[in-house]
Amino acid sequence: MRFRFRPVDGSFYDLFSEAANHLVGGADLLAEMLSETSNKADVAERMRAAEHAADETTHQLIRRVNSTFVTPFDREDIYALGSGLDDVMDMMDEAVDLILLYEVKVLPPELAGQVQVLQRCAEITAAAMPGLEGMKALDEYWIEINRLENEGDKNHRRILAKLFSGEFKTIEVLKLKDIVESLEGAIDAFEKVANIVEQISVKES
Repeated sequence: MRFRFRPVDGSFYDLFSEAANHLVGGADLLAEMLSETSNKADVAERMRAAEHAADETTHQLIRRVNSTFVTPFDREDIYALGSGLDDVMDMMDEAVDLILLYEVKVLPPELAGQVQVLQRCAEITAAAMPGLEGMKALDEYWIEINRLENEGDKNHRRILAKLFSGEFKTIEVLKLKDIVESLEGAIDAFEKVANIVEQISVKES
């Protein structure tokens, strides 16, 4: 039987939780951006601020790894998880930015389903991060993320089918497809985070 002894440094777990909570806020801003009555410039500005805050949390995490002799688990896993969480925020920020830059006035209602998947992914990811400290009850988290990613894939295919149905002008199809792909990328990034957590849990168990 292998035993591990590593000093407890709660700051790493706090930073992972902080990073995941940024994603909850980002997903909510994305949902607000889809509203026909939203001030899109204002939402985009708040999303940029949220993305910068998330970047700062990632930088704090990296600085902490680089200044700590003994980490709670392998350094490469800490880097991977921090980077994975940051990638999710980047993809959501991209979707918001594209909506603003492309001056999209009306978005297909089906996009709301994808954003709801993202909001759910963000909520359960944020709820799971404190579990890293004890590596307990995390299997339900990555199983649910996988289920949500499958749901997102189905939504993605349906949305693409609608875009190419002839209902939209060619230029609108091109604009909307970029936005749709960003949403899909964010969902995939959530699954990547869950996969990293699963790998860490297996290694540390």
